[in-house]
Amino acid sequence: MLVDSPPEERAARAAAPPSRRGARAAGLLASAALLLLVALASVAIGAKGLSPAQVWHGLFQDSGTYGDVVVGQRLSRTLLGLLAGSALGLAGAVLQALTRNPLADPGILGINAGASAAVVTAITYFGVTGLSGYVWFAFLGAAAVGALVWFLGGSRGATPVRLALAGTAIGAALYGYVQAVMITDDAALGRMRFWTVGSLASATNETVVQVLPFCVAGTVLALLLARPLNALSMGDDTARALGARLHRTRALAMLAATLLCGAATAACGPIVFVGLMVPHVVRSFTGPDLRWILPYSTVLSPVLLLGSDVIGRIVARPAEVQVGVVTALIGGPVFILLVRRRRTAQL
Repeated sequence: MLVDSPPEERAARAAAPPSRRGARAAGLLASAALLLLVALASVAIGAKGLSPAQVWHGLFQDSGTYGDVVVGQRLSRTLLGLLAGSALGLAGAVLQALTRNPLADPGILGINAGASAAVVTAITYFGVTGLSGYVWFAFLGAAAVGALVWFLGGSRGATPVRLALAGTAIGAALYGYVQAVMITDDAALGRMRFWTVGSLASATNETVVQVLPFCVAGTVLALLLARPLNALSMGDDTARALGARLHRTRALAMLAATLLCGAATAACGPIVFVGLMVPHVVRSFTGPDLRWILPYSTVLSPVLLLGSDVIGRIVARPAEVQVGVVTALIGGPVFILLVRRRRTAQL
């Protein structure tokens, strides 16, 4: 463990009703079952209508037309949706804890902007045209901005406010650069237009393999940070009293968020609301304990992303609505409802 469990936390855990812990565990299993159902729907449903028998045949027996559609397109798309959804939701939960800001999302530290700037640079100045090339440029851009935000935020003296301010400033500058290049370069505008909306449609097995190590590393690191981030959320003085190492925890949280956001944004483009909304929903029934918020966010975020992708394939057949558009359309009203409910509860 990164931080020993303090006596206060052990006492609180012992005092927590076993029924509540059991309900949370059962809810997590139910969430995993829901994710499995949505993943199956993602494989079975698409812009091209296939019967269950045809889907089964394409998945296990056919290397022809059905196999190309089910395995070559839908399965890769589903796997990428699982990885990207989990990464975005988990990164959002980590960033909200790190900045102590319930409105934090993967864009607040400028990581999405760094990925976008790197992609438009690759297209305009290096002639990169394929998604496999976008992935590496986008990830390097995200990692560079993450490191820059950490440095400008004070490095070892970083605070939540400094990190958020540095990320917002860098993000605004980079998005200005992206818009300037796209306006002056028609070719970059045409290629970037599809990527910046946020989409799973171009998923391939190669893309999944490229982002998998970063998603796994970021997920493991983020889950290990649950206990130290719990201490950090109580304030710096309390966290020190509980034995938390503030600088190391913040640095590792920044690293985890950069790995997760960078991988998801590189593969799919900047998809909004997943990292912002899902941790909010989870917190409403788990409470503030990150030992539950992080696993729930990891499981439920791909439910939202894949579910939105399936909806986008259905509503405009035979064309598709990109998943970034659907998540925005779903996320906006749901988030407003959550804010109104919280305000009513406070009154």
